[in-house]
Amino acid sequence: MRNSVLLLMMLLLPTSVFANSCDTVRFGTVDWTDVQATTATAEQLLKRLGYDVEVERLSVPEVYQKLSKGELDVFLGNWMPTMEPILQPYLQNRSVSVLGKNLTGAKYTLAVPSYVYDAGVRSFADLQRFKELFKNKLYGLEKGNDGNALLLDVIAKNDFSLGDFSLVELPERLMLYQVKRHIRDGDWIAFLAWAPHPMNENFDIRYLAGGDAYFGPNLGGSTVYTNTRADFRRDCPNVAKLLDNLEFSLEMEGEVMNMMLGEFIPGDRAVRDWMFRNPSAVGTWLDGVTSQQGQTVDSAELANGMRLTFAD
Repeated sequence: MRNSVLLLMMLLLPTSVFANSCDTVRFGTVDWTDVQATTATAEQLLKRLGYDVEVERLSVPEVYQKLSKGELDVFLGNWMPTMEPILQPYLQNRSVSVLGKNLTGAKYTLAVPSYVYDAGVRSFADLQRFKELFKNKLYGLEKGNDGNALLLDVIAKNDFSLGDFSLVELPERLMLYQVKRHIRDGDWIAFLAWAPHPMNENFDIRYLAGGDAYFGPNLGGSTVYTNTRADFRRDCPNVAKLLDNLEFSLEMEGEVMNMMLGEFIPGDRAVRDWMFRNPSAVGTWLDGVTSQQGQTVDSAELANGMRLTFAD
């Protein structure tokens, strides 16, 4: 009888009580500076709301495997349409959910230095004509990357007559070093590029046309979505509300990534500095969000608390 009464009392409790019983939020991230920046933003906000946060850096396939098993809660790096083949199986079996957009106006596709573009490489179809200058290589990102998978598919199908090309898979920083080295020496290179990212300001590059069937129209036009494990919104509605609000801009991500890559500022400090200087954005993100204990949050005070100090 006592157990029945306790169960009835739990069922009658308001949803907000359960919203704040979500103590720890587990993020998956990958070796991309933009996703590390957005994840650090969410992490710093949640910590100041009273949540514990765990961040695990993995490959893209590993992130989705762990989300589907309930071993991770959130992934802020679902770049679409390039991740469509990876995401679809998990949507079909309902083990992963799409919470909403967190960035619009992005792009992701092959690019070349401007001098290569000016020499006649304007599209995917032009690469084969200059294969000797490219040494039959395309440069991608870390193993398991969605863009890599698409380029490997292009090669396997001999699309654009690229069947005799190979893909060099490298972490972001090493790939960008290869871009820097090739441009310094005036050599030819075709590589995966994306925006927002400081590479667009640091290097004079051009995005290639013709890859719409793989990378989407408008030179790889992309939208980035927030993914969660199944039932995360039900289990953690307050955190889900924050994630719903957490929409970034190309300018914000570019500024933070420039601090991380150009000024070598750790991601957590870079996003804190940005939020301290942009309290109105913090106010938008925290609209309708409470602390982990269900208390009202003063967004201006929270943003001011992001100020960097020598003691940090």
